[in-house]
Amino acid sequence: MIRKIEPNTRDRALPDYHLDKPREECGVVAVSGSPASAELAYLAMYALQHRGQESAGLVTVDEDGREKTYKGMGLVVDIFDDKILKEMYGTLAIGHVRYSTAGGSSLRNAQPLVVDYQDQPLALAHNGNLSNAVELRNRLSSEGAIFQTDSDSEAIVHLIARSRREDQDHKIDDALSQVVGAFSVVLCVGNTVYAARDPRGFRPLVLGRLGDAVIVTSETCALDIIGATYIRDVRPGEVLKIQDGSIEELRPLPPAEPSACLFELVYFARPDSQVWGCSVDGARRAFGRQLAHEHPADADCVLAVPDSSNSAALGFSEVSGLPFELALIRNHYVGRTFIHPTQAGRDFRVRVKYNPVRELVEGQRVVVVDDSLVRGTTSRGLVTLLRDTGAKEVHFRVASPPVRFPCYYGIDMPTREELIGSNHSVEEIRDHLEVDSLGYLSMEGMRGSVSDFGPFCDACWTGDYAAPLVDIERQKATEDS
Repeated sequence: MIRKIEPNTRDRALPDYHLDKPREECGVVAVSGSPASAELAYLAMYALQHRGQESAGLVTVDEDGREKTYKGMGLVVDIFDDKILKEMYGTLAIGHVRYSTAGGSSLRNAQPLVVDYQDQPLALAHNGNLSNAVELRNRLSSEGAIFQTDSDSEAIVHLIARSRREDQDHKIDDALSQVVGAFSVVLCVGNTVYAARDPRGFRPLVLGRLGDAVIVTSETCALDIIGATYIRDVRPGEVLKIQDGSIEELRPLPPAEPSACLFELVYFARPDSQVWGCSVDGARRAFGRQLAHEHPADADCVLAVPDSSNSAALGFSEVSGLPFELALIRNHYVGRTFIHPTQAGRDFRVRVKYNPVRELVEGQRVVVVDDSLVRGTTSRGLVTLLRDTGAKEVHFRVASPPVRFPCYYGIDMPTREELIGSNHSVEEIRDHLEVDSLGYLSMEGMRGSVSDFGPFCDACWTGDYAAPLVDIERQKATEDS
């Protein structure tokens, strides 16, 4: 039985707050220079659906600067149809898929954010989380800004509109220089697209071409679906101006140590994407191979928790010599379990989401490979399913270290109190899951598997936050005073 144990002294010094504002898990796309911009952006959003299933939005701008906007709650395929897309004509499109990770689940928070700005549309789509959003919002509100959403992204729009710099390029530079945290943004002002990544490069953003059109999007899988050619990643701190098929590099943002999110490779990005020049599938297979070296198991077969763990399980199978079996079947019409709003709902959805293949499990000693362990609800439910199906032994392997700290840069993580790895030992977690053995990939093993593509942000495992947690520290200081 899990018991709550006291965190160590280092843990007590770290913040554990969830401020009353949404944090964004999202995917973005901008298409510039194609008469089929709406259709291309729609397909890219469809490919990025794994990055957000709560809402989606699309903005198009025609050659005369007229914009059309359409947003909805739910999945891309359910929001848009042929009629809507045909009405959204224009050579420029900005698209967004969103999952709000801390409240704010409403249509008014759906992106892109669109405003009338100097007689032309300004539309912005943001992936990430600003760690000084509350500070910015309070300052802007005191200066008379009226916010229409709960999203931290809206602060960027107000900063652009209020900038006193001389031209549009410098106004955007001024605005982005004031925000702290994680942001990969695409925005348009009239017929001009801007794309930027924060100086630490937390969230991915890639650049591609399709004929004369330029595409900026969160992952390369979105380029693949439309047949676009990958050019390169948008570099950390880079600000690009895209117009009439040309790409201009503007003044970069003040430099910082790069800290790309390692959890993108562990779980969040699609396995068929290249992120920071690294194959996501290749990274996950490497994690699985290293996991097998560190925590071998005397068993009959290896199975994955589909779909994000498939590659890691294949890597584990390769090194261990145990056959990989498709022994868990996933129902793809159920959303992610660890972000379900109630614990009771998560427990129920484990059984709805997965079903074992009895012929492959009954009487077998199985190794279950998962990419990560967050709350542990899904894992415990899966173990129960496997036992009920007749598994003789269940050995659980996790292709990342224990998740011990919340993320403040745009990946959904619960509070530390809810994170099973935060205050419990591996032995306690093993007893809680009721497995025969439990092994986590070491921090050194994970880093070493992808050392050619870092440096990375690993704060959810180590508590070493790369960008200042401005709002968190301010709230902590207020409570301590």
